[in-house]
Amino acid sequence: MPARNRLAFWTCAAVLALALWTSGAATPVYPLYSADWHLTPILTTSIFAVYPLVLVVVLLVFGDLSDTVGRRASILLGVAAQIVGVVLFAVAPDVVWVLVGRAFMGLGVGLALSPATAKMIDIAGPAASARTGAISTASTATGLVFATLVGGALVQYAPFPLHLTYWVLLGAELVVLVLVWRLDRDRDPAAGRWRPRGISVPRSLWGAVVAAAVCVSASYALGGVVMSLGASIGKQLIGTDDAFVTGSILALSMVVIGVVALVSRRIPLVVATPIALVATGLAFTALVAAASTRSLALFLVFCVFAGVGYSLFFAAGLQIVGRFAPAHHRAGTLSAVYLAAYLVQGASALWLGAEATAGGLQRAVDLGAPVIVALAAVALVFVLLLARSSRGGAASSAAGEAASEA
Repeated sequence: MPARNRLAFWTCAAVLALALWTSGAATPVYPLYSADWHLTPILTTSIFAVYPLVLVVVLLVFGDLSDTVGRRASILLGVAAQIVGVVLFAVAPDVVWVLVGRAFMGLGVGLALSPATAKMIDIAGPAASARTGAISTASTATGLVFATLVGGALVQYAPFPLHLTYWVLLGAELVVLVLVWRLDRDRDPAAGRWRPRGISVPRSLWGAVVAAAVCVSASYALGGVVMSLGASIGKQLIGTDDAFVTGSILALSMVVIGVVALVSRRIPLVVATPIALVATGLAFTALVAAASTRSLALFLVFCVFAGVGYSLFFAAGLQIVGRFAPAHHRAGTLSAVYLAAYLVQGASALWLGAEATAGGLQRAVDLGAPVIVALAAVALVFVLLLARSSRGGAASSAAGEAASEA
């Protein structure tokens, strides 16, 4: 790969990391918002859920934008919107500013996430879909580590705990904005003018889109539990208000995500997804037990297995898109996948927040665990069906070629 392509590839990986850092930046601050602004769990999870719900609308309207205007232009717009959201968080005097800032974060990530992922696949090629999926997953995990670990340290030990973490994030946003600005202009002159028409996926890709969407949805549902309720659950189990300690525990899950993504990239989909299902089941078994017994050790077990499940499901979804979607439909296909995943994440966060408000965290965990494990099982079924149909298509094609040669 030429040096310029390598720089572009890793710039897009940085965009993915930044997107997840932005999405998780408020996680260590949620307990402070709750205490200082007297928020209920449903309001706290609403701050989290505004982001994926706005992002869903953006994906519906602008999902294929970069297939027309170019990856670079769409990513620039996305990073700029993220900057607006981060600034609003940095100066927020009350929850209204935070909710508006969260909406801008959703707008920015919605504009940048699909084209950045698509450009990585464009550069590396479909043959390297497993490697690209692994690096994409590790990049998102890196962003979440910064959100929980660096954010936790700044909230706990630095001045201005409600605001400083966002000023640090803003510095990273500006650096990445400069890197994206330096990317080659990549608009296809033959693409014509863009107009809002929703996400368009060819009928031939529906099977791959559904399989990828359910995989990423299972991944994001796991991540939603960790990021929206994890700090509150961890705080109860640890019995401390130290945001760095809580952030460090949550970061364990993110580190596991990155490590598993890099070491498992050669594992076939039909092997990786059953492992992901088992890991998801073990994760929620540990979480239910941790919540009922107030065991920190079991919560750590949850973080580890949740990281394994998240990593394998997310990488599987991206690998499916990289393998099956052609370049001119790649951003639209990825947008359809992310759309489903963020709908699931936003809905699950709001639902679990409402249950936690009504009956406590234990009730939310008890109700949410079987639903998310069931979603993981559905993901496995769709992956196996896709693999079976792919083998059947390959066999038919080979038979046709043999017949024509005869």
